[in-house]
Amino acid sequence: MGRGKFKGKPTGHRHFSTPEELLAGSSARPRTFKKEQAEVEEEEERSEEEVEEEPEKRKGTQGLIEIENPNLAKPKNVKAKDLVMGRTTELSRREREEIEKQKAHERYMKLQEQGKTEQARKDLDL
Repeated sequence: MGRGKFKGKPTGHRHFSTPEELLAGSSARPRTFKKEQAEVEEEEERSEEEVEEEPEKRKGTQGLIEIENPNLAKPKNVKAKDLVMGRTTELSRREREEIEKQKAHERYMKLQEQGKTEQARKDLDL
């Protein structure tokens, strides 16, 4: 029976098994489904073990050329086993410039205290 002006979607509607169908054994999914599913999972595990033994294959020339490009996005999550303790992380350009700026200001202030800058000489003359 129609339900108004809107048509139903062309995909099929859900069909649930009734308790009577389950008892009779005429449901759409056979009882051996869990056994088959377990066999499929075992096969997948075996294939995963085989894949782990193979070295990583890289696309194109990535395997031939080892580059250290600072512009490439770095992996955000680093595993503890992959972490190298001795190596320090490189600072970004902005961070390096900020540190250089602070050091230059400190050097200038030291020279200012000693009276070796032009501004300090002008202040002393007045």
